[in-house]
Amino acid sequence: MNVRRRHISVLATAAATALGLGTLSACSDSAAAANTDKFDVVASFYPLQYLAEQIGGSHVHVTSLTKPGQEPHDLEISAQQIVALQESDAVLYLKNLQPAVDEAVGQSDLKTKIDAASLTTLEKHGNEVGGHAASHDTSENEELAGLDPHIWLDPVRYAQVAQGVGKSFEKADPKNAADYKANTAALVEKLDALNTEFKTGLANTRTKVFITTHAAFGYLAERYGLTEEAINGLDPESEPSAERVKDLEKMAKADGVTTVFYETLVSDKTAKTIAADASLKTDVLDPIEGITKKSRGTDYFSVQRANLKALQAALGAK
Repeated sequence: MNVRRRHISVLATAAATALGLGTLSACSDSAAAANTDKFDVVASFYPLQYLAEQIGGSHVHVTSLTKPGQEPHDLEISAQQIVALQESDAVLYLKNLQPAVDEAVGQSDLKTKIDAASLTTLEKHGNEVGGHAASHDTSENEELAGLDPHIWLDPVRYAQVAQGVGKSFEKADPKNAADYKANTAALVEKLDALNTEFKTGLANTRTKVFITTHAAFGYLAERYGLTEEAINGLDPESEPSAERVKDLEKMAKADGVTTVFYETLVSDKTAKTIAADASLKTDVLDPIEGITKKSRGTDYFSVQRANLKALQAALGAK
C-alpha cells in the first residue's frame, strides 16, 4: 500500500546498517512485510495475526513477528523485523506481553499502532483464578499476581478486541472500510457461537477445578465458572515452590481433579512430575500462542474446540 518510502527512525537505520542493507528491499521474509500493494500489517504473535487476517481478508498483507513454535514471551526482534515494522502501514500488538515489541513500537513513527490490551479489560491474576478450589494459597497467589495478557482465550474478550481492530482498519484504510466492517461482524458472530459452545459444554461438570502449568486460562475460567490452579504464575518458565506443589496435590485430591494440563511450547517436565506424584493424568490445554504441527487444530477455532473437549473430559462433563 505504501506509495512512498516513510521516514526511517534512527533505530531502523542503525539496524539496516548493521545488516549491510543498502536499501529497504532486503530479500528476507521479514522485510517483505512492507511496501506491498496491500494494507501492510505487522502482528506481534499468532492470536493477533489471526485477527488481522480474518478482518483484513484479501486487502491486507500480514506478517507475524513471532514464528510458529516460538515462545512469544521470550521474543527478541531482529534488525530486519525492525525495518519491516517501520515500513508497514500498521502494527497490531499486545502491550506488556512482549517487551521487545513494546520497545520497537514505541520507537517507531508508524501512524497506526493498535494495542489489543486497550480494546478490552485486563485483570490481575495470580496462580489461582476462581473460587471453587478446596485449598487456597493466597499469599503466593498475591505474590505472583499481575495483569493477565491472555485475553484471546476468552471468546468474549477476543471479540471485543476484534471489534476494535476492525474500526482501526476502517480508519487507516477507508477505501476498504465496508469490507473490514463486514469481516469483523462475521468474525464476532463466530466468536459468539464459540462462547455459547463453551458455556453449554462446561455448564454441568463433576468438578470445576483444573490444573495448568502456567496461568494462561484465568479469563476462560472466570467466564465459565471454573477455577484454574496454575503450577506457575503468569510466567511459563518460573519454577513452583515445594509448598505450592504440596498444596496442589492436596487440592487435587479434595476437589476430584483428574488431570494436569501442559502446553506444547513449554516443557512438560514439571506437569508430568506432579501428575505422577499425585497419580493424575496429563493432557494438553493449548494457550494458542502459535500454531505448529503439535497443535490440535489448524487455527484458533479448531484449537479452542480441542481445548473445550479436553476440559470436558478432565472435569467430567455430564
